[in-house]
Amino acid sequence: MARKADYKRFEALGIQNLGISANLTFSQQTFAESLKLPYPLLSDFPEAKVMRSYGVFNEKMMLADRSFFLIDPQGIIRKKWIIENQATTVVYSNTLLRDIREVIGKR
Repeated sequence: MARKADYKRFEALGIQNLGISANLTFSQQTFAESLKLPYPLLSDFPEAKVMRSYGVFNEKMMLADRSFFLIDPQGIIRKKWIIENQATTVVYSNTLLRDIREVIGKR
């Protein structure tokens, strides 16, 4: 949920932020409301079909690897960031925004 503080910067580039997890819809809604998130959180419960199709669902742990995807309006993944070690790795908004600008050709 680190993207909340930089939401306007993503929005200025025409980027729609969405969060998704395998939590229940009620949990997602409660979490989003508690943080006053400006973007939707989606539930991939119970089958985790989306996370599996994106190759980020860890079957052993029954959790998704934290990841970010840049998907164009035609549904093509243009860039992805997959966090191998969530305990020690942080992907800052500036990193995402820099890479997004490169992909979409905006400076």
